[in-house]
Amino acid sequence: MKHRIVILGAGYAGAFAAGSLTRRLSAADTEITVVNAVPDFVERMRLHQLAIGQDLTFRTLADVFAGTGVRLHLARVTGIDPERRTVAATGEDGDTELAYDTLLYTLGSSVAHHGVPGVAEHAFDVTGRPSALRLRERLAGLGEGATVLVVGEGLTGIETATEFAESRPDLSVALAARGEPGAWLSSKARRHLRQAFDRLGITVHEHTGIEAVEATRAIAADGRSIPADVTVWTAGFAVHPIAAASGLAVAETGQIAVDRTMRSLSHPNVYAAGDSAYAIGDNGRPLPMSCASAGYTTMQASAAIIARLRGSTVPTVGLKYYGNHISLGRRDAIFQVVGGNARSKSWYLGGRTAARLKSGVLKGAGWSTAHPTFGMPRRRHRLGAAPDRAGVRAAA
Repeated sequence: MKHRIVILGAGYAGAFAAGSLTRRLSAADTEITVVNAVPDFVERMRLHQLAIGQDLTFRTLADVFAGTGVRLHLARVTGIDPERRTVAATGEDGDTELAYDTLLYTLGSSVAHHGVPGVAEHAFDVTGRPSALRLRERLAGLGEGATVLVVGEGLTGIETATEFAESRPDLSVALAARGEPGAWLSSKARRHLRQAFDRLGITVHEHTGIEAVEATRAIAADGRSIPADVTVWTAGFAVHPIAAASGLAVAETGQIAVDRTMRSLSHPNVYAAGDSAYAIGDNGRPLPMSCASAGYTTMQASAAIIARLRGSTVPTVGLKYYGNHISLGRRDAIFQVVGGNARSKSWYLGGRTAARLKSGVLKGAGWSTAHPTFGMPRRRHRLGAAPDRAGVRAAA
């Protein structure tokens, strides 16, 4: 019987992993299935562009995996039974159950409400295509002078506020930050960011925590009322509770606790990558939720799965975080390099050159994930022996 590999999620991590595994493992020994709730590959890093009205084309997963041998199962994951090694899902064909020998969990993350009253009812977000499209429709109906408040001083908040202000100069865009936006950047990069805010006419409310969101305003911790015809919530990410509910060992964040090879600490036939994995980087710190981290953890998980199935030594993939690349609209950006201690170095790149570099990164990430096999090789590896039904051979 073939070794069954099931991958949950087909975002940057899941789609890339599926291609990597099918490219390097023989179809005579393995069967690879990807479970995803929607039929398209969604470039999450560009959803703020979609929300403001820019025309983006998303590739269908059927086209992405055509001719690769990867099986696509369109359904929403509803549960995992790691003891029985099954995944429960529901789709257009009803409820289904998939058995696996090796599971790769890459369900990613969604917006974190942090229990703030009114966020679920009144705020919008850009963490998924459906939510970005709802925001797009709302923004399209706003007239000149309408107010948009972006809550969150992280990368998503900065990119969303600057993209909206550049694309819709008729709107009044503001950013609410608990501290200083871009506080982790070098002093020169922070100055560049402030200049971009000023150039785009963005009002910045520094040291302003939001404690409630209403239909036409947000309430700050100090009691101030900030007008907002639309509130966009970008104040952090949260992972799906399925992992914790299934009995997998998780960190306080709900992310799956993994070892250096991205294998679950509690269930050795389960691996995790991307935002779903609580992975410690080479600097001893948890990797941040980001596309870059998804790339490194996916490469490590794929390499470990292949090596263990072949009975060979598991290679080590570097788990380093090199820096932040922040879009400031279509014509400006910041590329900030960080050191081994995760602190920003003094050097940074800004302006149109950084914007062109960011555009290349986005195009490269989208293309490589949408072409997961990079052209099928003539020869793929056979397994070293009959696959262990537990999905794991002796660790190298």
